[in-house]
Formats: sequence, C-alpha cells, structure tokens
Amino acid sequence: MALKARKCLECKEEFKGRIDKRFCSDQCRNTYNNRNNSDANNFVRNVNRILKKNRRILNQLNPEGKAKAHRSKLNDLGFNFNYYTSTYKTQKGAIYFFCYEYGYIVLENDFLFLVKNRESREEEP
Repeated sequence: MALKARKCLECKEEFKGRIDKRFCSDQCRNTYNNRNNSDANNFVRNVNRILKKNRRILNQLNPEGKAKAHRSKLNDLGFNFNYYTSTYKTQKGAIYFFCYEYGYIVLENDFLFLVKNRESREEEP
C-alpha cells in the first residue's frame, strides 16, 4: 500500500504517512492544538481561578464549619458572588450557594450564614 502525500495542517508542508495522519511532526500538532484551544483554556483557567479564590475566602471565614459574615467582608476579600459550583434548595425554598464544599445563604441586612458541607466534614480525620 502506497503512502499518500498530504499537507500538514500547521506548516502546510507536504509529508507522507498513515492515511489518518494530519501533521508532519509532534511540534506542528502541538502548536496547532495549543493555538486552537488557547481561548477555551484561558476561559476555563480564569473561571477555575475565581472559584478557587471564592473557596479560599469561604474557608478562611468559616474554619469551624458554621459562621456568620457580612457581605462587605467577602467583597473586601475579593469574593465574586457570580461564581459558584452548585446550589441547594431547602424544603422551605431557601437557596444555599456552594463553592465546592463551602456554601452560604443570604440572611437579612446583607449578612451571610456560611456552612461547610456535612459530607466533606465527615471525611476529614
């Protein structure tokens, strides 16, 4: 079986190889994929950075598993209320916002009740 000549998707040079091969080298393949995925990777990286920061702040303000804090304290520390990993709705309709295992519920006068997920507390030594 003769190998068919084709052009590399990155450098446009001709090369020979398997019928499903699209790049002339690993370097061209990596360059092509890195360029095409950079926007998506940057977005995900930025969201993960925000979520980790939010988790760190909730952990800092809630070392015992339950605490109360004012919204302004979280704002001062750089907490971003637009980013969380999940929500939990109680039977009474109250909504907890979680950032991984740490969460909060909005109380009156811009106070927040901070909690740590029970399941994660049980796993700790």
